[in-house]
Amino acid sequence: MSDYQETLYEGYGQRFRMEKMLHEVRTDHQHLVIFQNPRMGRVMALDGVIQTTEADEFIYHEMLTHVPILAHGAAKRVLIIGGGDGGMLREVAKHMSVEHITMVEIDATVVEMCKEYLPNHSSGAFDDSRLNLVIDDGMRFVATTEEKFDVIISDSTDPIGPGEVLFSENFYQACHRCLNEGGILVTQNGTPFMQLSGVQTTAGRMNGLFADWHFYHAAIPTYIGGAMTFAWGSTDKSYRKLPLETLRQRFSGSGIVTRYYNPEVHIGAFALPQYVLQAVGKASND
Repeated sequence: MSDYQETLYEGYGQRFRMEKMLHEVRTDHQHLVIFQNPRMGRVMALDGVIQTTEADEFIYHEMLTHVPILAHGAAKRVLIIGGGDGGMLREVAKHMSVEHITMVEIDATVVEMCKEYLPNHSSGAFDDSRLNLVIDDGMRFVATTEEKFDVIISDSTDPIGPGEVLFSENFYQACHRCLNEGGILVTQNGTPFMQLSGVQTTAGRMNGLFADWHFYHAAIPTYIGGAMTFAWGSTDKSYRKLPLETLRQRFSGSGIVTRYYNPEVHIGAFALPQYVLQAVGKASND
């Protein structure tokens, strides 16, 4: 039995016991491994960085989908960028009010391997009739498409390799262009304790582009380094200030059963630690 050593940070990291290597392949874009771990179940890594595990993926996927979709309240068209494992798609598809889901993933091999080795992530969602699966570069798609969306979810890898462009200024501008009036963009934004400069960079790119921008967070054990932040950009300032009762009505009305998300968590997730607020210039008592 061997170990898998994650290589995201210099001098600090985590190790996973590899009970069994299920699949390893060098795709056209990246090095992919899927293995079995006694605590986290099946684990997928790309280019030395853990992407998702069966045990705690629900936290990440629920928070990146239900927060923007329930805050919006009337999202019909949703765009997922990345998300090749199908977890984001599974959660978006639970919203019966969503009429059309476009998913743009750069690496077809990731989709195929995850269907085979991580089937619980997608739970059949790739067969949903509302899905338009596009194998393409996410940046190119948002820069060139004529389509508009109510919610855009960027489920990218870290800003190294193929995912780097999904943190660029051009990317946020292109996403803003693709949003309907009243649209919301959310993106994976790393763990601020370890990647604070990335949060600052995103803040600088959101500021001036979106009427309302902020971050929210959730603790996901797989992503070592503390709570993970998600960037939030909205064309409507009211979405982030919704009353708890409104969110409760929408959540119960959706009929969706969750394991992490609830309306109280939704509101609480936007309360950020002082060091993060200071880093993005939003600390109120400075």
